[in-house]
Amino acid sequence: MKRLPRHVAIIMDGNGRWAKKRNLPRIMGHRSGVKTVDAISAECSRLGISALTLYTFSSENWKRPQTEIKALMELLAQGVKKSSGKMKKNNIRFNVIGDVSAFSESLQNAVRNLMKETFLNSGMVLTLALNYGSRQEILNAAKALSDKIIKTGMDMSSLTEGDFSRFLYTCDLPDPDLVIRTSGEKRLSNFLLWQVAYSEFYFTDVLWPDFDVSELRKALEDYSDRERRFGE
Repeated sequence: MKRLPRHVAIIMDGNGRWAKKRNLPRIMGHRSGVKTVDAISAECSRLGISALTLYTFSSENWKRPQTEIKALMELLAQGVKKSSGKMKKNNIRFNVIGDVSAFSESLQNAVRNLMKETFLNSGMVLTLALNYGSRQEILNAAKALSDKIIKTGMDMSSLTEGDFSRFLYTCDLPDPDLVIRTSGEKRLSNFLLWQVAYSEFYFTDVLWPDFDVSELRKALEDYSDRERRFGE
C-alpha cells in the first residue's frame, strides 16, 4: 500500500443480523463481534496505524431490550478485564470516549484500571466509544468553551476550530483519516460528526463478525488509492 491512514474509525454494524442469519440469539453475534475486535485491533497495531476508534455502544443503544443491554454490559466488562495482557504485549494504549458514568461502578472501575495499566504504552491508541453520541459531545464542548470564555474574558473573535476541538472527547487524537462502516448501511449514526469533516469513507456489505483481516486490507488498499483534497 502506498500509504496508511494514521487514524481509522469503525462503525461496527451487523452483529444482530449475523446471528439472525444463523438462527442464533443476538448476543452470539456480539460475542463473535468481540473476536473481530481482537483480530482487527491486533492487525492495525501490527501495521503501525497510530489510532483505532471503535463505535462500541452509542447513547441510543439504551433503547434496546434490557436483556440485550445486560448481556452487552457483561460482555464488555469481560472483554475489558481480559485485555490487559494482550494490550501490554502489543504495546497498545486503551482509551475511552463518551459518558461512562451511566455504567455500573464495577464496569467504570474496570475501564479506568485498563486505561491506567496501559497509559505508558507507546503504540497504537485503541479507543472505545462507550455511551457515546456526537451531538451531545459537541454540545458539551460548546458549554465548556462558553464557561472558559466567561471566566477568562477570552476574545470571541479570536476563537479557532482548534480552540473548540480541545473541548471534545477526542482532543488528544488526530481526526480520523478513514471511517469504515460494515453491514451495508451508509450513515454516520451520530458518530464523530465534527471529527470526520474531511475523512474518507469506506462502506462494505460484510457484517462485522465476518470483517476479518483480509476485509480490513481491502479497506486500507482502497484508501491508499485515493487522493485526499481536504475540501480543495
